[in-house]
Amino acid sequence: MKRAGIEPVACVEKSKDAVATYDAHTPAAEHFLSDIRKISFERYRGKIDIVFGGPPCQPFSTGGLRLGTADARNMFPEFIRVLKEVQPAAFLAENVPGLATRNRVQYLAELLNEFKELGFNVSWHVVSAADYGVPQKRRRLIIVGMRKDSFWFPKPTHGPVGAIPHVASGSVIDKASPLGEPPDCPVIYAKYPDPRRSPYAGHVYNGGGRPIDLSSPCHTILASAGGYKTHWIDTMDIAPDYSAHLMAGGAPRDGAVPGARRMTLEESALIQTFPGDMWFAGSRSSQYTQVGDAVPPMLGHALGAALRCQLEGTAISSVTHYQPAALLPLLVAA
Repeated sequence: MKRAGIEPVACVEKSKDAVATYDAHTPAAEHFLSDIRKISFERYRGKIDIVFGGPPCQPFSTGGLRLGTADARNMFPEFIRVLKEVQPAAFLAENVPGLATRNRVQYLAELLNEFKELGFNVSWHVVSAADYGVPQKRRRLIIVGMRKDSFWFPKPTHGPVGAIPHVASGSVIDKASPLGEPPDCPVIYAKYPDPRRSPYAGHVYNGGGRPIDLSSPCHTILASAGGYKTHWIDTMDIAPDYSAHLMAGGAPRDGAVPGARRMTLEESALIQTFPGDMWFAGSRSSQYTQVGDAVPPMLGHALGAALRCQLEGTAISSVTHYQPAALLPLLVAA
């Protein structure tokens, strides 16, 4: 959001490494290393224009509606509490697109009603980061509330709808620093593979990482990446042929995948559109988690710039912005 000219005032995070990273890059802001449930935000009432948040969404990533709403990890009630205490002019919340699917849409409707009862005009949509120049097919549910007007989303700048082609992940990885020694975690063929028609899906290799398609925006960089779960680069284009081999009934291979290497932290950060010199605190595993947990800065800039302009009263054109027809019961694919 700093790229959009929005100055951070305070942030709350339970991870000490994430707080150290925030502190290094936004030293003027107040940083709370704490469980958000232990903090009162009354001191900020009337002093904050926008509240941004990504309430932990694990319950809605894998569980059903009943699990999600009752799960102690559901932090949306805390997000609503912050809005009540701070009384900002606007808010922006991001979450997993699964919250807008059929078996969870009832809870989404309840959330939207809560926001409306607080005096916000609410707009929501599931957006793809790839449509805003991010070399990654990362889909996120974006909910924006404004007190005076309804938010207009920025139109995609890349892809079939935009004026610029999608950015291939390979074009970004090429900008990373030259590699030194081979990584410690080799890519190993799975003993009992679960092949799929796509060479970039299914359990074909050990670990949680998948091969990156360098010719297009890659799949989502996960917060669980690191070690054997890190996504990997198929330098010899082995994955498509091996996938076809398995689909045709061929025998599984064993050992290390020739020419394969795990993605470096720098490459993962570049795919997320962090600056090349971005510093992250903590262990390598913690650094991968911070990268994977983040909203891609380029997507954040597009949304933040649109929100700032509208709060400042700048005229919005339907050529560059749109109001989504995201009215329930409109649903998205899981």
